[in-house]
Amino acid sequence: MLQSRFIPSPALDTLHRPILQRLILLLPLALILVACSSVRPPPEASQWTSHTPAATAGTLASTLAPAIGAHPGQSGFQLLATGADAFTTRLALVQAAQHSLDVQYYSAGEDVTGRLLLQALLDAANRGVRIRMLVDDINRRHTDPAFAAVDQHPNIEIRVFNPFGTRDTTLIERAGNLLTRFDQLNRRMHNKALVADNQLAIVGGRNLGDEYFDANPELSFRDFDLLCAGPIVDAVSRSFDHFWTSQQSYPLKQVQSKIDEATLDATRDALARHWRDTDHTPAGHLALHPSLLAERLRSGKLALFWAPAELAADGPDKLDTPAAETQSAPGHTLRQLAANAQREVLIISPYFVPLDGGVRFLSTLAQRGVKVRVLTNSLAATDVVAVHAGYARYRPALLEAGVALYEFKPIRTNNGVRSLRRLSFGSTSRASLHGKVYVIDRRDVVLGSFNLDPRSVRLNTELAIVIHSPDFAERMARIFDRATSPRASFRVELAPATPTMPPPITPPTLPALRWVGEENGQPRTFDVEPYASFWRNAVAGAVTLLPSDDLL
Repeated sequence: MLQSRFIPSPALDTLHRPILQRLILLLPLALILVACSSVRPPPEASQWTSHTPAATAGTLASTLAPAIGAHPGQSGFQLLATGADAFTTRLALVQAAQHSLDVQYYSAGEDVTGRLLLQALLDAANRGVRIRMLVDDINRRHTDPAFAAVDQHPNIEIRVFNPFGTRDTTLIERAGNLLTRFDQLNRRMHNKALVADNQLAIVGGRNLGDEYFDANPELSFRDFDLLCAGPIVDAVSRSFDHFWTSQQSYPLKQVQSKIDEATLDATRDALARHWRDTDHTPAGHLALHPSLLAERLRSGKLALFWAPAELAADGPDKLDTPAAETQSAPGHTLRQLAANAQREVLIISPYFVPLDGGVRFLSTLAQRGVKVRVLTNSLAATDVVAVHAGYARYRPALLEAGVALYEFKPIRTNNGVRSLRRLSFGSTSRASLHGKVYVIDRRDVVLGSFNLDPRSVRLNTELAIVIHSPDFAERMARIFDRATSPRASFRVELAPATPTMPPPITPPTLPALRWVGEENGQPRTFDVEPYASFWRNAVAGAVTLLPSDDLL
């Protein structure tokens, strides 16, 4: 399922000729950029190459020791299903750490919550906590001083994964690198983890940014994280070490342009002032007032459920392997679990592009009686229109095979009232699905950063936790049921063939679809993508002309 490659048909090849002609016209520019491209020097070594061993004298260790001893061979978990819980839990771990913090994210913003977390890291470093922070280069601003100011602390080291260039690389050379080394630079570290004292970890689908913590008024990503304790934490720490010491991991000082001391001093002052002055914001109020979790960490009454679990994590060496030959650790584990399913497979994947192999795999499951249900973003809710276009071409085949498809609505909340709005080109929905969860036979759950798409399988590194717990699987199945209710999502169906139906807008080779759900509490059926603007439909249609889905 997860390794199949999309093969264009002859008809599609005809449509791709204008694209190929444009690429040929760009060849002279490519040759110039090749000449200007640069080779990265090797990364400078880190002062810290390994996570701290389990510290038995720390507060977290002493708090967790009785529960760990009572559940030999199992790990403890708490689901973080809301943005507010996800933010306060990260903050509580940073504030509770006494020895070390390891922080690994695909994207780390410098917005309201981002600056609060950066100041919390500085406060921890001032207490003597050793902090390693690894961020992917794809979303990092090279001129922003906040990371540089934090990185100057002697107890903090920030590194950048797979950078487009070093501090001496010119803009032209960066463009040349992108063109001549596209295969490498298109492959990113998508992992998301935070580990405190090698005792507690947060793993899941959230990056660091207001939109993940219900602090962005324009966009709210619906996502999931797990607070983890027990043996699984050491596995997460070992995975972090593997990335930290990789030849793809560069110290920020080697990558970022030099920033003058006055700017760095002003930035540190601004971070401290931001912490003091944000009590009037929801995120600031949460930061300045201790959470229930923080109190439970101190009192030893942390609520966790315990179950057998393992980590399915790609290593950084995945980026050194040709895309056609890569192996996905989360994908391999998910495939094995799903292949043995007897009753049900539930899929939550905001970026869902199954390719032909995925369609065959899921169709085989459905044909032998396994109930397969998929929840992904609608065109109106997605934040990446191109990915939705890649998914859309596989809808008819999946529906014909008996796979149930649900598409998340762009739900907007105003003073507690839920409503829908139409979206214009370039805008984002008020709510967008971002969680990645897979439930097998209401027995096993895979939760982490892994999407069911070619990018997660072949290009990016991913990290997921596999939990074997019927109780937790049942809980996630209930969340799936609520998320796929007519109030929250549209069910996609093949439109019945009737003489009165208007001609389908979909391409003539694809059957017509309809979207069934509710609007303002009343049943509503759409014959076109619900609430998606003309421009979103146009962009999605244009993407379908691209040669391959492999880059989505």
